[in-house]
Amino acid sequence: MKRRSVIAGLAAAATVPHLAAAQTPPLKIRFGWAITPAQFLPIIFENTSILKHYGKSYTTEAYYFKGSAPQITALAAGELDFAALAFSSFGLAIQNAHMNDIRVVADLYQDGVPGFYSSQYVVRADSDIHKVEDLKGKTIATNGLGGAIDMAMRKMLRTHGLEDKRDYKVIEVDFPNMPAMLSEQKVDMAGMVAPFSLTELKAGRVRTLFTIKDSMGVAQTTLLAARAPKPRCLRRARPISPRTAQPSSISSKTCKSAHAGC
Repeated sequence: MKRRSVIAGLAAAATVPHLAAAQTPPLKIRFGWAITPAQFLPIIFENTSILKHYGKSYTTEAYYFKGSAPQITALAAGELDFAALAFSSFGLAIQNAHMNDIRVVADLYQDGVPGFYSSQYVVRADSDIHKVEDLKGKTIATNGLGGAIDMAMRKMLRTHGLEDKRDYKVIEVDFPNMPAMLSEQKVDMAGMVAPFSLTELKAGRVRTLFTIKDSMGVAQTTLLAARAPKPRCLRRARPISPRTAQPSSISSKTCKSAHAGC
């Protein structure tokens, strides 16, 4: 009888990992985005019929942001797994938010590549603004302070001797609202991206004053970033595996000797 009980116990234990695996929900991958088609993330997961493992081992959840800078806060708070950051906001995440564990995962958008589109800074077609210096005393629309569009604009104006607050005013406007803000003369210039700039140019309502390429040349405008996973010993105590079901007994002291970057 005792032998039968042991065998039955071992058989039950052997089924635990399989039951745990079957009951584990798909991993939810959360990512931020600001504009398409420059950032394809909210599009590539739409047609789930061609994604073999979608809904089984993983799912995705897209969060819209008006720019890259607000995604720093979400990434720092653990509300995002991946953030679409600009070259400038990536630096801010390290310098200001002290996220020394942030990593570049993939390229999202390069601007200024010969033969390809470059984001445009446009004015009304009937505007009296014909050169950068004419922006003195004007109001400029940017999608988000500290982002790629914003920083390239500031660099261009500084090159021409103009400084924010002293010589011009900057306000934040979502990309889809920029055409209306221009036509209603609420702003004098807007930093636009495709498809909005192309639509407005084709309709003859705006003209290009300069581009990101004019300001910075070829630039790694946006990139996909994530935080490096913590070493297991610094995570919250949890079972090492379903087979042992024992909490981790590795201390921070042991961890420091085992992991150079712990």
